[in-house]
Amino acid sequence: MKNLLLILLLFLGLVLNAQTNQKIYDIIDAVSAERIKKDVKILADFGTRHTLSDTVSNTRGIGAARRWIKSEFETISRDCNNCLEVFYQSDLIKKGTNQRIVHDVMVVNVVAIQRGTKYPNRFIMMSGDIDSRVSNPADFTSDSPGANDNASGMAGTIEAARVLSKHSFESSIIYVGLSGEEQGLFGGQGLAAYAKEKGWEIIGIMNNDMIGNIKGVDGVIDNRTFRIFSEPVPPTETERQRRARRFYGGEVDGISRQLARYIHKTTKTYMPEMNPMMVYRLDRFGRGGHHRPFNDAGYAGIRIMEAHENYTQQHQDIRTENGIAYGDTFEHVNFEYAKKLTTVNAINLASIASAPPAPKSVSIGGIVQPSAKFKWEKVNGAIGYKIYWRDTTSPTWDSSRYVGDVSEFVLDGIVIDNYFFGVSSVGKNGFESPVVFPNSIFRN
Repeated sequence: MKNLLLILLLFLGLVLNAQTNQKIYDIIDAVSAERIKKDVKILADFGTRHTLSDTVSNTRGIGAARRWIKSEFETISRDCNNCLEVFYQSDLIKKGTNQRIVHDVMVVNVVAIQRGTKYPNRFIMMSGDIDSRVSNPADFTSDSPGANDNASGMAGTIEAARVLSKHSFESSIIYVGLSGEEQGLFGGQGLAAYAKEKGWEIIGIMNNDMIGNIKGVDGVIDNRTFRIFSEPVPPTETERQRRARRFYGGEVDGISRQLARYIHKTTKTYMPEMNPMMVYRLDRFGRGGHHRPFNDAGYAGIRIMEAHENYTQQHQDIRTENGIAYGDTFEHVNFEYAKKLTTVNAINLASIASAPPAPKSVSIGGIVQPSAKFKWEKVNGAIGYKIYWRDTTSPTWDSSRYVGDVSEFVLDGIVIDNYFFGVSSVGKNGFESPVVFPNSIFRN
């Protein structure tokens, strides 16, 4: 009997350390470049989707675009037995709020929620931006197709909803088209405030902003590399937490950085041909995206985007100068690449939504001892836990050990001074939560 128990425990350990699940491969196979292409074309053909553009026309302007997005989410919902809750979330932004708001405007987001079977109030979110712009950010009448920026991210979000709505998950998934990005990140601000008001537990947001270009302005052509931008620590951290980091580390281990590492790991596991590039920065130099308002509110959030941008196609009036065609037009989008980045989102949404909650409290000890010690609070839905560690200069979690259904563990022979550590929860299906960096110290 004892030998049988040991064999079962060994088998369980092997299963939990197996890093693939057929459900994720099914999701990979289901994402369609053709559907993304069709959706980008429809969005670009609205002429302009500027936040302050026409809201009455059925063929031009942001009003027509958001109504079409909502109708697509509703069609997806009908196909999955009404599995999506689809609605508008909006806020009035007054003229003069900044120089880009030249008249009062209702900033309207299109939200679709796929409720989790076990944790309906826990959410992982994928977003794309609805709006577009030309050279002058206040010009809301000129043609601004915004094919890559950001019809690509919006089409990817719709496609992820199509694919994932065929499956069920323990936690909820939000698919959202955010407005007002080019005018000051107003859509993200509004939805983040709405989430706070509703008491949503947001695990993280994956903001997709430009996922369809493979040829950079520098001439580099690359259809496999993409960037994951993430801030190091939340702006909401306390002074006490900031002081503690000086002595215990964690300068690059905030919740957004852990989400970025999770995406990196999942992608390398299931899509090894891809090259996820973690960028230790909130966003591109001096620029911003719609994950930032969620970061400002204390939520984990990252930006997924192409690695090689072409600035002649971003925020440009459509024209030709010196033989160069300027403008963000349909023919510049690579739909196979947009499919790959949409797939990256889909498999990470599915993995996180299939995992148990992460441990909320993780303590670490082992000062001046030849071992690292851990304690954590167990969470509902986890059948075990995994300890991760890495060199202090490594960007990714490189070593791990599954330790079973316990609430404390000692890693013998691992000197606490030389590594960073974290703990994740593991579900019976093998899916893991994002890693939690220790948030308290014990000395016994």
